[in-house]
Amino acid sequence: MILTLLMAVPALVLPAMPEPSVLTAPEQPADLLFRQGRDLRYAQRWFEAAQAYRALLREFPASSRSADARYWLASSLEQDQRWDEAAEAYTDFLAKHPDQRLLGKEARLNRVRCWGIRQWNSAAATAGLASALSDDREEVRIAAALQLAKRKDPRALPVLQAGLRADASSEACRLALLSMGAQPQAAGPTQGRFLVVRVKERAKSEVLTIRLALGLARAVGGYLSDEQLRQAKTKGVDMERLMDQALNAPKGTELFSLDDGKSTVTVTVE
Repeated sequence: MILTLLMAVPALVLPAMPEPSVLTAPEQPADLLFRQGRDLRYAQRWFEAAQAYRALLREFPASSRSADARYWLASSLEQDQRWDEAAEAYTDFLAKHPDQRLLGKEARLNRVRCWGIRQWNSAAATAGLASALSDDREEVRIAAALQLAKRKDPRALPVLQAGLRADASSEACRLALLSMGAQPQAAGPTQGRFLVVRVKERAKSEVLTIRLALGLARAVGGYLSDEQLRQAKTKGVDMERLMDQALNAPKGTELFSLDDGKSTVTVTVE
């Protein structure tokens, strides 16, 4: 009986407790402008983004966001193809925030790119590139030299010759020197550069491929028949200077191809 009565009593439903409110600090005006600039950049609305960053720097010059705002102002101007304004903005960023190492490197390289685009029409841009040839960062010096090489400016030559020793830019420097009619003088890095010997025999469908370090260039002769060696001599192929040729030739260059009727041997730089 008692059990029946208990079952008949409806369950007591307690009201839900309200969620505790989380107090958030209001967004600061400088942060708001910075976020607006970022969102406009993401939307590729470069002109408006630049306006937002300029407003931040004008109204809150002491903001902790000022360094980033100056960099992204310059970047927005560059994306908007306002090359002269962008170069000036990068210069302003570098002058006011010399402690920004990562962004500083990017600003120098981006400024060189802007100057490179304007060098045919702006004496200031050409002068900027010339000054960048003495930058303390090697990659900036090389980037400026590569831009000046497009105009065959002889001031670029020493930096391009030195750039042959840099793994990341040796090929670009080599091609730039050749385009200027200059012979690469410094021995470039052998790392990442090989002589590739491909031997195709008439009786076999597959091609035998051998990769040789440049220091072993003289070993190429061991893959040639007597007839092919005679052909090489007739064609003026200097087997003793293969390493020098490989260093001074762009990657992908075919140094020679010889055929004795039984097999074809091709040697390229890769």
